[in-house]
Amino acid sequence: MSSYTVPGPGLCISASSSLLLCSGLELSMKRLSGVFSLLGLAVTTASAQSTVPIFGQCGGENWTGSTSESPLALLEVYVLLKTPSTLNALPGRSHPTATPTGFVKTSGIHFTLNGKPFTVVGANAYWVGLMAYPVSEMLTAFHDIAATGASVVRTWGFNEVTTPDGVAYYQSWVGKTPTINTGTNGLQNFDNVVAAAKANGLRLIVTLTNNWSDYGGGMDVYVNQLLGQGQPHDFFYTNPTVMAAYKNYVKTFVTRYLNEPGILAWELANEPRCLGSTSSSSGNCTISTISTWAQEMSAFIKSIDSNHLVAIGDEGFINDPGNPIFVYQGFSSSLGIDFAANLNISTLDFGTFHLYPDSWGEPANPFGTQWIVDHATAMRASNKPILLEEFGITNDEEDVYGSWYSAILSNNVAGDLIWQAGSVFASGAESDPNGAVFPGTALYTLDTQHAAALRARDGDSQ
Repeated sequence: MSSYTVPGPGLCISASSSLLLCSGLELSMKRLSGVFSLLGLAVTTASAQSTVPIFGQCGGENWTGSTSESPLALLEVYVLLKTPSTLNALPGRSHPTATPTGFVKTSGIHFTLNGKPFTVVGANAYWVGLMAYPVSEMLTAFHDIAATGASVVRTWGFNEVTTPDGVAYYQSWVGKTPTINTGTNGLQNFDNVVAAAKANGLRLIVTLTNNWSDYGGGMDVYVNQLLGQGQPHDFFYTNPTVMAAYKNYVKTFVTRYLNEPGILAWELANEPRCLGSTSSSSGNCTISTISTWAQEMSAFIKSIDSNHLVAIGDEGFINDPGNPIFVYQGFSSSLGIDFAANLNISTLDFGTFHLYPDSWGEPANPFGTQWIVDHATAMRASNKPILLEEFGITNDEEDVYGSWYSAILSNNVAGDLIWQAGSVFASGAESDPNGAVFPGTALYTLDTQHAAALRARDGDSQ
């Protein structure tokens, strides 16, 4: 009998759609009977000591994990992986969950799907694949995002480690040797992230490394491991050995999902700059340094993946030498970003920009709305879509975000992804609360209204 083993004990699903429940868990059959009827499953019980081929007593061969998974959560894993279209009928699931099919493309300043408008709206949730969450909690996280009318989530496709610490990671380093983790706490874990997003009708923008030290340090780990501790951060963009190692990682990650419609786009890096978390610099990093790197790396991805879109993932610094505001000084030796110039790179499909007035020492408005207007000007000149893919403030969020949303709508910015989504799980634990928008809050309601307005503007009924 062929089968799929859910990542937890007590529930095994056969290819013939019968459900085998091990007696090691206390199950409320009355609670589950409606769900069983929904799926049309035959249900039998079996002793945990029974001889069951390949199942490893319903926990998988050599299973040593928890025995306290929720039966409902485990059943959702079945729905996720076998019949995702029925997930909407489960208790508490009321948003559309059509499984993504086809690949999102661009047409002028718009995104499209199957030749029709596709609105990119949603949130960042870097944490979904990096906190050792079970699939049931991944489902909860994406459900909470999708319930706002979101279509897209941006998440991390990286975590570089030199000493694994129990958290999911995708590449480990021993000296100068990197090893990509394809195991259950590596890329198989990211498989679950993709599947859980798809089960909730969401697509992912996946970022492949980080300018900052968070989650393994991204760029600086490559530089320090391959070239020596404390070498200049910007060598990531120019050193052939470092670039080859990054390409190897990118190729492995990207080719795993070549035909996966649940991926909307790849991003080269989160917030690339000439400087990273350290002050180490060669003194030679310029706009040309990062633009040249972005051109080479985006062309590399396009050479192996013709299905998915590609973007930089940068903050969208504008190169205006006469402007005294820091983020308009893309020529600065600490930044090295020219938003308008990068939009003209042929192998980049759309532009990205971020908005953090508090961190940048600027007022939320009029600075924020003008920042959106100025990027929309570059958007029209390049005839490519742009996304405000990160933004946040710490005070007066409803009024400020409302004004920013109005600017996005009126200036035809293709979409936006708030920093960041938040969820509270059945255990009572919550996701990273830093700037998070949790269900039931006024901001959550505002985001729901905004998603509807964006879709209406675009004529997006998908």
